[in-house]
Amino acid sequence: MSIKHKKYNFFQRLGRAFRYNFIKLFRSPGGAKKVSLGFSLGFGLEMLVLSTAGLIYILFIPIVRISKGSLPAAIIGNVIGKLSFLPVILLPFAKKVGKIIYPMTVRIGHNAPFSLQNLMHGDFSGLIGILHGGIHLLIGMTALGIVLGLTSYFIVHYFYEKTKENRLTRIREKHALRKKNLNNNLT
Repeated sequence: MSIKHKKYNFFQRLGRAFRYNFIKLFRSPGGAKKVSLGFSLGFGLEMLVLSTAGLIYILFIPIVRISKGSLPAAIIGNVIGKLSFLPVILLPFAKKVGKIIYPMTVRIGHNAPFSLQNLMHGDFSGLIGILHGGIHLLIGMTALGIVLGLTSYFIVHYFYEKTKENRLTRIREKHALRKKNLNNNLT
């Protein structure tokens, strides 16, 4: 006896993954503020992954723990940030924002292309150019991460409270219906 499983296409699976993660998010313990804070930290820190070459994950758990956010909500926010591809989409915009926030016009040395062989021989002039452009990207992605994190905090808080209120309303209606049916059966 074999059970046939329904096969879903890519977009259906993606939608189901989003829905599943949101259900897990709304049922995680800690209340609206803790869950919203954890989600916004996870979502905001995801914006820094590309510009820090993944090193932000070393600080991920300590940042969530120190801020007293929900770690499961932070992980879900991080996953949703990955699935949305926002960090990749926002890279060019982040570099422009970084240049606006920190306009660096200092040129050190001549403009030499980066070469790993020169770096191994102790010539760091090509590395300065990479760091020069990377600092704008880091600053821009940090600013965008803060903005998106704050925005997601309020959105998740609103949806958390609304879902909680709807769930309590359904439970009250179910109990009222049971009580009514019980009273009708007794008479």
